[in-house]
Amino acid sequence: MEGIKITKEVDARGSFCPGPLMEMIRLIRSAQVGDVVAVISADEGTKKDLPAWIKKAKHELIAEEPVEGGATRFICRKLH
Repeated sequence: MEGIKITKEVDARGSFCPGPLMEMIRLIRSAQVGDVVAVISADEGTKKDLPAWIKKAKHELIAEEPVEGGATRFICRKLH
């Protein structure tokens, strides 16, 4: 992910759905247009719910990348 700078990130590995989704919503609301935010989650439900919410909210899902311990980092750009 060269050239992409994450503005804010929340590690929500200890949280279960809808916790990681609520963290992403909070990050997006506090971000400026164009900011890149990320949430790390180990919750299986988040793998479906978070990308679906990002699409529905009309933001950009930049990447889903694996992190240590079987978790996933969801990286999103705020578009509006």
